[in-house]
Amino acid sequence: MLRLTFACAAASLIMGCAAKGDAPPPPALELTGRVVDAADIIATPVEAQLTSQLEQLEADTGVQLVVATTPSLEGKDILVYSVDLARAWGIGDAKRNDGLMLLVAPNEREVRIEVGYGLESTVKDEEADEILQQAVLPEFRKGSFERGIMQGVDRLILEVTPAEMKEAA
Repeated sequence: MLRLTFACAAASLIMGCAAKGDAPPPPALELTGRVVDAADIIATPVEAQLTSQLEQLEADTGVQLVVATTPSLEGKDILVYSVDLARAWGIGDAKRNDGLMLLVAPNEREVRIEVGYGLESTVKDEEADEILQQAVLPEFRKGSFERGIMQGVDRLILEVTPAEMKEAA
């Protein structure tokens, strides 16, 4: 079973909370786009679909959501790994601190939703937990990483989409 972790107080570390003069650690992965599939678990057509959704989300709301898969957490706890990665990549607007990341480490059987401090009132810990428990993990348990990721992204998009945009859709 995947060990579940989700955004918590440490999520506030995503953007710019390092002490002055502290350089963030080098990223474990290179940011190559809105979907970084270093674990090679997402087919090209699905990656293209996710990229399109994430581009539209940013155009509509200004929120940046990145999906990342990693072949290894490099011995780190997923919380530490995800915060370091999100900080190094600079996900979201620095002033609004509104980055989101869905991180999957299939070899360690871990998944995490990292929420920037500016979105914590929109994507609360219990909502991130619910998304993982109801949308992502059931599909992962069936061996469908792609479907779990897609459902997680869909649910995160719903969480950050303003009510007036939801009603128009």
